Amino acid sequence: MRRDIQRMLDALKEGAYFVDRERRITYWNKAAERLTGFRSHEVIGHRCSEDILVHVDCEGKNLCKAGCPLLATMEDTLSREAEVFFHHRRGHRVPVSVRTTPLEDDEGNVVGGIELFAEISPEENLRERMTELERRSLLDLLTGVPNRRYLDSELAALFALWQKSGVPFGVLFFDIDHFKRFNDNHGHDIGDRVLETTAKTLVSAVRPFDVIGRWGGEEFVGLFPNAERETLASIGERLRSAVEATWIEADGQRLSVTVSIGGTSSEEGDSSPSALVKRADTMMYRSKQEGRNRVTVG
Repeated sequence: MRRDIQRMLDALKEGAYFVDRERRITYWNKAAERLTGFRSHEVIGHRCSEDILVHVDCEGKNLCKAGCPLLATMEDTLSREAEVFFHHRRGHRVPVSVRTTPLEDDEGNVVGGIELFAEISPEENLRERMTELERRSLLDLLTGVPNRRYLDSELAALFALWQKSGVPFGVLFFDIDHFKRFNDNHGHDIGDRVLETTAKTLVSAVRPFDVIGRWGGEEFVGLFPNAERETLASIGERLRSAVEATWIEADGQRLSVTVSIGGTSSEEGDSSPSALVKRADTMMYRSKQEGRNRVTVG
């Protein structure tokens, strides 16, 4: 290895090591020594699974025996990222984030692999886990849009602002037309794709400060600050058209998707946020009754 490249690798804060096709370690940088407790001369020429790193996942599965990300990268040339635990020389386990990439010769042949790893501090690990738990609690995991819990909190905030300052807001209620047919005729995987595609289409067609979320099942709700009925009707028609122009491929067919939409805006006499949702829901059912794939605002 050229000295300038080695100096650059030794200057990294991340641990770095190279292996050949047999997973024998051919290079071990200074950060790898510091993070693992193993000196370079102790590991060069040895396989990384030989009581050196012995990666395990969060369930304790030995990745050196099955599921090694570095080995998988050498086989398919795809870079990978993972969070694992390695074995420190003193015996304890250390949580690290790893990145793997193939090592190729001048002709593009894979001759080994490279792994970079950085320790995840307990505090950082806890923060990341808390952030992930919070994210999961407020997002619909299938579609990636806000879930009903998040919508309820945003709806309450808009309602409170309207009561205090008179700033109007609108609610649109969306229901995917004939959704049961997608599941019955093509399977639940296709039904999931319909939900995901519809969610992405709706989110991409609204203003940055609007909120689109999944209410449940095949129903979505949109919240639109400072939108009275006329504006809301225009927004609803734009969203209806966007979904109508969307399709997915399944079983050699192009499957079209449409939505029935009902909408309403805050008005005198509304006693709670749920009153608006109920009125928007009623308008949505009117759209269904009048032929589907339409917008009704009232």
